[in-house]
Amino acid sequence: MKGFVVCTFMGLLAYDEKGNLLEKALFPGDPLQQANRLYALGRGEIVDEIKVLSDKLRERGVDELVFESDVLAKAFMDMGFRNVKVEAPNEIAKLARTQLLKLAVELGVAGSEEEALKALHRVAYDLSAKKMVEAVEKRDLLVAQAVSCIDEVEKMINILASRLREWYGVHFPELGTMIKDHEDYIRALRLIGHRDNVVKKNLLEALGPIKDKVLKFVESGATSLGADVLPKDIDIIREVASIALDLYRLNDKLKQYVNEVMGEVAPNLKELIGPVLGARLIALAGGLDRLAKLPASTIQLLGAEKALFRALRTGSKPPKHGIIFQHPEIHRSPRWQRGKIARALAGKIAIAARVDYFSGEYIADELKEDLRRRIKEIKETYKTPPKRVIEKKRKKEKRRKRGKR
Repeated sequence: MKGFVVCTFMGLLAYDEKGNLLEKALFPGDPLQQANRLYALGRGEIVDEIKVLSDKLRERGVDELVFESDVLAKAFMDMGFRNVKVEAPNEIAKLARTQLLKLAVELGVAGSEEEALKALHRVAYDLSAKKMVEAVEKRDLLVAQAVSCIDEVEKMINILASRLREWYGVHFPELGTMIKDHEDYIRALRLIGHRDNVVKKNLLEALGPIKDKVLKFVESGATSLGADVLPKDIDIIREVASIALDLYRLNDKLKQYVNEVMGEVAPNLKELIGPVLGARLIALAGGLDRLAKLPASTIQLLGAEKALFRALRTGSKPPKHGIIFQHPEIHRSPRWQRGKIARALAGKIAIAARVDYFSGEYIADELKEDLRRRIKEIKETYKTPPKRVIEKKRKKEKRRKRGKR
């Protein structure tokens, strides 16, 4: 005999092939408990109602079951049913849902259809709340937020660094040519303040590695071409410099945090491509679970969606890589090798994400070795650019020569 099992807000219902109710296993009457049961069923847990319905169906002689859910089908297989199918959706389940409120009244779950509808809304609300809490508690989503914060902090740092170079450059322009690194420059101007202070020995010692550059300027006896400013002007510039240095420290802390959390949630991904790039991929995919389910071809283009859709719309060449271009093996390689390396890397990323999400086994060392071997093979096979690249380069040179004439 064939039975159709339908999961509803009030319990598990079994129907025959004509749509008649065979058996039922109702959840407790409280909406919160009903939501808890549905949540447990969604996670693959075998709740009491599954055991009750299984026994009743065996007594009825039901030996074939049809479900709409893979998870529910597996739970009944664990209870001993072997002839199990999944048809989503199926006509019997559709029919059951159209009569659900009326059936709730007949079974005594609610006094009226209005009460049944209110109970359904309450169960749906409580179930959604539980799923939202579960989603928020996912560590991979926390690391996605952290890496987005890193991007924003770095953007603020770059804006402040450019502003400070222009601002302090009015007073001491030579310091900007002496120190190219933004962080070193900001730290130096924070220590120096007024340019006349560069001659102070204790201050020069505090400058650390950049001391020699500043000392050369002092020993040369050169005078600054910058304008003189008031102490209050220097004070406000140094205040902004302090904020910029705090942002540098915050950025370091965020990267350390991402490194630690990636070690917890995706150790293989972290070891294969680095914690920050791994976190960026998780953020773009919408979570480690979604990244683990993406094909390698999609992972390869994550972050290049605009370029891809532009190519589809205009017929231009599609992109070869997305955010994974940040991996040194790709951006340091010649252009004609990048697509092949990106494809190889995306394949390994897909494997690492799936292992991290589904099993947790550590296989990063094997993946890195396989990737290293494949990249070496690509670099040896494609040492020289293909003919089309050479021809393109020649045409560019010809156009450049014509322009010079």
